[in-house]
Amino acid sequence: MAEKPQPVHVQYCQVCGLPAEYCEFGPEFDKCKPWLIQNAPDLYPDLLKAANAEEADKVADQLQSTVISSTTAAAGGSSEPKQEEVKRLPGGKIKKKEKKEVVIEKVVRNKRKCITTVKGLELFGVKLSDASKKLGKKFATGASVVKGPTDKEQIDVQGDISYDIVEFITETWPDVLETAIFFIEDGKKVPAA
Repeated sequence: MAEKPQPVHVQYCQVCGLPAEYCEFGPEFDKCKPWLIQNAPDLYPDLLKAANAEEADKVADQLQSTVISSTTAAAGGSSEPKQEEVKRLPGGKIKKKEKKEVVIEKVVRNKRKCITTVKGLELFGVKLSDASKKLGKKFATGASVVKGPTDKEQIDVQGDISYDIVEFITETWPDVLETAIFFIEDGKKVPAA
């Protein structure tokens, strides 16, 4: 009788979750390297050699930094680097901080009808429902809060009020500066001021 084939034992990386053989193709190979050196040195012998060389470099750097830090401490200076916190999303993408700005865009529909959209008021602490009521009363039009194409809420106001709205926004909400208001004209962002 033929022997039954035994199941293959696959070792998975604890950092990225891929099999150890495929870590180099994953999004976080640099983070996986220490784990691979410790748990799967036979798969990546080059990493082991590089790790030994890096350890020697680290020891040399530590010796140099102690000499440098002792001389700067004697001089009275501090050499602590400031690092900004960067939020990483799944897949290695970096989340950008949103700029505090109001974007006003005029959208034409049915040749003569216009809708003015106002985006970004919520970044200044303005409640969009209250803002849409005030805009509707001021300009005697319909105004509503809707979700835009990027799933962010925006205010849609019926009619072409794009240039009158800047003065109204800066007077009603003093936190919103005129330099933070932009128009979108022909696909380009133009400052309102």
